[in-house]
Amino acid sequence: MTDNASGDSPRLPPAVSKPSGKAARVIEGAKFGMFGGVFTPCTLTILGVIMFLRYGQVVGSAGLLWALVILAVSKLITILTTLSLSAAATNTRVQGGGAYFLISRSLGVEFGGAIGLVFFLAQAISVSMYVIGFTEAFEQTVPFAINFKLVAIACNTLVFTCVFIGAGWTIKLQYFILVTLIASLFSFFLGAQPLFSFELLRSNLGSAYEMGDNGSRENLFTMFALFFPAVTGIMAGANMSGDLKEPSQAIPKGTLWAVVATAIVYAGIAIVLAGSASNRALHDDPLIVRTVSLWPWLITAGVFAATLSSALGSMMGAPRILQALARDTIFPKLQIFAVGSGPSAEPRRAIILTYVLSTICIIAGDLNSIAPLITMAFMITYGTINLATFYETITKNPSYRPTFRYSHWSTALLGAVGCASVMLLIDWKWAFWSTAIMAGIYYFIYRKQVVSRWGDLSNGLMFERTRKNLLKLEQTLYHPKNWRPIILAMSGGSANRRYLAIFGHWLTSGHGILNIGQVIQGNVEDLIDRIENQEEVLSNFIRKEELEAFPNVVASPTVSEGIEYLIQCSGLGALRPNTLLLGWPGAESKAEPLVASMRVIEELGRNVIIAKFNEVDEDPWLAPPGTIDVWWRGRQNGELMLLLAHLLKQNREWQNRTIRLMRIVSDEAAREEVERHLRELAINSRIEVKTEVFVSDDATSVIQRQSRHSAIAFLGFALPAEGTEAHFFHSMEQMSLEIPRTLLISSIGNMKLET
Repeated sequence: MTDNASGDSPRLPPAVSKPSGKAARVIEGAKFGMFGGVFTPCTLTILGVIMFLRYGQVVGSAGLLWALVILAVSKLITILTTLSLSAAATNTRVQGGGAYFLISRSLGVEFGGAIGLVFFLAQAISVSMYVIGFTEAFEQTVPFAINFKLVAIACNTLVFTCVFIGAGWTIKLQYFILVTLIASLFSFFLGAQPLFSFELLRSNLGSAYEMGDNGSRENLFTMFALFFPAVTGIMAGANMSGDLKEPSQAIPKGTLWAVVATAIVYAGIAIVLAGSASNRALHDDPLIVRTVSLWPWLITAGVFAATLSSALGSMMGAPRILQALARDTIFPKLQIFAVGSGPSAEPRRAIILTYVLSTICIIAGDLNSIAPLITMAFMITYGTINLATFYETITKNPSYRPTFRYSHWSTALLGAVGCASVMLLIDWKWAFWSTAIMAGIYYFIYRKQVVSRWGDLSNGLMFERTRKNLLKLEQTLYHPKNWRPIILAMSGGSANRRYLAIFGHWLTSGHGILNIGQVIQGNVEDLIDRIENQEEVLSNFIRKEELEAFPNVVASPTVSEGIEYLIQCSGLGALRPNTLLLGWPGAESKAEPLVASMRVIEELGRNVIIAKFNEVDEDPWLAPPGTIDVWWRGRQNGELMLLLAHLLKQNREWQNRTIRLMRIVSDEAAREEVERHLRELAINSRIEVKTEVFVSDDATSVIQRQSRHSAIAFLGFALPAEGTEAHFFHSMEQMSLEIPRTLLISSIGNMKLET
């Protein structure tokens, strides 16, 4: 395990330098290979108490044929998950934390944190379940009465002591347990040989379901639910990932060999049980394996070995998950468990916490109610591993290059669906609640906005989805019905032009895209450092103002040329800016180059908005009081003005403002016809407005008088002929002289209201 979340440094405890000499050899010596670090713990966890105490009931109730089907389906799901696990393990430099590490580095901190926390708790509680299983078997074996909880606590303390000493000692102890387990299986097969009968085998081929202990009738699904937890030990090796010499090789090989070997063992036991015991004996004798065995005491030893090995595996795995989770600082209060002890960074603080939790559960006694949640935690973890591999494959992430070649997106998807199906078959209520708990933790981490220090799948998935959507938009967005404002606002990061960026945000928020542009005058070669600096300044400005925007900075000999560069180069495909938002030049001398640029922009097929604000509020985020006035002079500019007014009102700050759609006519006789036309326009465009028509020959005075107290006014304009820029400047100045805020609109007519 590493205190560097990026996984680029060696596995060292925090603030400890890399050891050398003898200490380095100690660390290397603490590493385990495929057999001891993966195959053994996986095999011992899979060949657990269900094999000894429940498998006979499965064979007797479901019948041999359906028992083998249950075995095959269960193993298929775990094999598919192992393929996904192997692909994930060979696609990254695996550090400590097992399933948590692999999921967090693929699906991100939210999924990783939720899975890691729940999986740790499930493993810790599992210790108490295995210890209680051992104590029950011990109670049935000894001829005298015992204090159940004291024996269970003593057993739990023994397991804790073995793991606390170190993983090396525990692995050696598991070798002894594995030998004991193999001896018990030999005893069973040898004892069954003289009892085996093909006639008995044929009689046990079919199902013979009876009433269960809860009063409901057994069926195929209840037998599947009873047996499936027996095969959920494939993560026992992956949980030791930080203690393996070559995890990317050991995890795939060791886990697959364990799955295959245990499948053969389970198939052999099912066939032998069906051929050596009657259906009644299979139903009624929980320890039918011991009854058939040549040396029954070896079966008792096997039961002890199975329960103790599972307890040891969980006691070793849970602390390593917690340590990896703590080192990634997703939950800051867990950081005390990030520290490792000794040269091999043993997670002893986390081991103590695991021991405390398991002891509390033993004292509480009733684990039946929480046992389904533990199974669900395992299944969600397996399903998420499959899901991560599926998404890594279909997003075609260039960094996804697993050396394990036998995983495909279809196998990963089938594994995920299989895990979800098993959860529903076992208990749909617990499936719902466990998923809800995971979702709650996910949302908690998401709200904290924890930033990962490693690349994860969310970026790749977002990129692939965006890429495909961009290609689709390229063919559909250009229809006038699909028009949306994609605005390039030339505000830069300047504080005195905040209003431009904020109005650009209001006009696009939730409906379009905003780009914030800035032009630096000069030669590009001389301004490389300044461009980078201004991009950072502009990004900080966007974050500070909480804008939904993208920064765009260019260097050019003149501001006009820079604006032309930006309007051509900003965006991508159909998402290039279709509208330019500028500030009013403020001086006649600046009008000529501005109008020249606008002519180029119009020829490029872009709309132009010029913001002329005579009053700039101290806080531009506060929408000013008054109406939103749209001065209609025809469809060329009017449709865009009315749509922008509607989009402005969609913002929470502007919801209580009234849109006034107004027009000036020179003849009283035309008033009624124009009013009717404006009302029809509002109805057809489905925009709520108040229509007003004024009769006057002096449009400027009417506009100034009526919009003097407006929040903002929209006025259309046409680009002036060459040589008349000064006249255009003064006429616009005069028309908006007494209006606090004006947006001057020049539209190329690329959108339609009545669609």
